[in-house]
Amino acid sequence: MTKHFAFLGRVSTEDQQDPAASRNWQLARARTLTEPHGEIVAEYFDVGQSRSIPWKRRPKASELLEILKQPDRGFDAVVIGEPQRAFDGNQFGLTFPVFTHYGIELWVPEVGGPIDPESEAHDLIMSVFGGISKGERSRIKIRVRAAMTAQTRVEGRYLGGRPPYGYRLADAGPHPHPGKAAEGRRLHRLEGDPRTAPVVERIYLEYLSGFGIFVIAQRLTTDQIPCPSAHDRERNPHRSGVAWSKSAVRSILGNPRYTGHEVWNKQRKQESLIDVDDVALGHHTRLAWNPKKDWVYSDQPVHDAIVAKETFDQVQALFAARSPRSPRPITRRTHPYAFKGLITHQSCGRKMQGNWFHDAAVYRCRYPREYAVANHLEHPTNVFLNEDLLITPLDDWLAEVFAAERIEHTLTRLEAKQPDSVAATQPLRQSIAECDRKLARHRAALEAGADPANERFWPPS
Repeated sequence: MTKHFAFLGRVSTEDQQDPAASRNWQLARARTLTEPHGEIVAEYFDVGQSRSIPWKRRPKASELLEILKQPDRGFDAVVIGEPQRAFDGNQFGLTFPVFTHYGIELWVPEVGGPIDPESEAHDLIMSVFGGISKGERSRIKIRVRAAMTAQTRVEGRYLGGRPPYGYRLADAGPHPHPGKAAEGRRLHRLEGDPRTAPVVERIYLEYLSGFGIFVIAQRLTTDQIPCPSAHDRERNPHRSGVAWSKSAVRSILGNPRYTGHEVWNKQRKQESLIDVDDVALGHHTRLAWNPKKDWVYSDQPVHDAIVAKETFDQVQALFAARSPRSPRPITRRTHPYAFKGLITHQSCGRKMQGNWFHDAAVYRCRYPREYAVANHLEHPTNVFLNEDLLITPLDDWLAEVFAAERIEHTLTRLEAKQPDSVAATQPLRQSIAECDRKLARHRAALEAGADPANERFWPPS
């Protein structure tokens, strides 16, 4: 009997591979295994997804898991090109039971065929591959961090990224790696920008003269000096660029690269559990600031210094003197906002932010004076709107449109506004059908005398 297979693969940016080439060799390995037994009729290949991301959060892998539930899926086995790319850590143990439950074979080249759910050896082999994958990822991170630390501290190499305001990129010769040099890649270094470097000097001098960062921002805006986002519009299309902000001034005053030293490891990619009660969901990655003691500096100055080291140290000392000496611990609380991200202030066209004020939800539009001046707006510094003023009329309107005598008309209008595309609604219809099947199964179990405490109704498994 000819088998029908679905192929699953993955490639990410951390693999440093061309997605097309990676797909081709993984698919070739899968076909070598399956050709004597059948053909591959479906393909699920994730691009740009790290191996550390669980299957349910990989677009194509999660799509495959949903299709496993359908009797008319069109295949009766799944083949992967390489286990280290499909599974990381304990992902095999969390995923393979789904295949077993729906009676779908999982074929792996290293096993030479389908994985036997009753085989302890197969389970051990796949667990080892998951550990190898996780260890490989950890080793790559360690090697990259060690190399970048050495390149910054010893060589003072510019490691990429956006040049700080006040600098521009200059050519620093061919890349030392022979392969990259053959591709025409070159190194770069920072050099002072004649237009913006004097602005950085001015900011440091004014701060040491007693001006605060808010006043400095206002003075620069009044003098019609383009702010960083206005100076580099190509990489800042998401910012208005109309005026200097306090955060821009503060960032310039705290950047040690203006002393001529290269600095790396100011930020890190921090992985945090999405749900501590469901570890299988994995982590989300966000940038976080490292403590200043962990920043890596070049041993010697390697590019043009805009401010002297002594001047920079004086500014940092002044920052420390003006900061609270005994800061109170901050207790962050989560408050619900019914209209989060939905309210726009008509005067400035910006979204209003939710705030908790006097034990009530309000929406605030904060517009610093320098922005109002630059945009020629009469805008108060803060505008508040109580949530209660919106909820009451909205509830009255909902009660009106869903009244018994109007509900049919309202549902007809809602249906008319639904998308016509079958592809857009098909996943939702499948989810609804799956929930209906589970409800029917639970109802049948209860009618047969099953213990309700042992039945899981929601969320669907």
